[in-house]
Amino acid sequence: MAIVKVIEVIASSEKSFDDAVKQAVKETSKTVRNIDSVWVKDMKVHVKGGKIKSYGVICKVSFRIDKDKKEKEKDSEA
Repeated sequence: MAIVKVIEVIASSEKSFDDAVKQAVKETSKTVRNIDSVWVKDMKVHVKGGKIKSYGVICKVSFRIDKDKKEKEKDSEA
């Protein structure tokens, strides 16, 4: 049985919301394996002088938890 964990990450980009989501995945992938999906929970922009300066997203990142060695051995025996 697979166990899935969900974490919340915040990312930003000066280009677009799409790029902010890509940055969230890129940075999270540096320390988290087995990412399955990303749900964009919220979006916002930072404005300065009447112009958009950056795009921000709050994302829920879902990833499968690796089984430990004993669980893998147990599953292979079954």
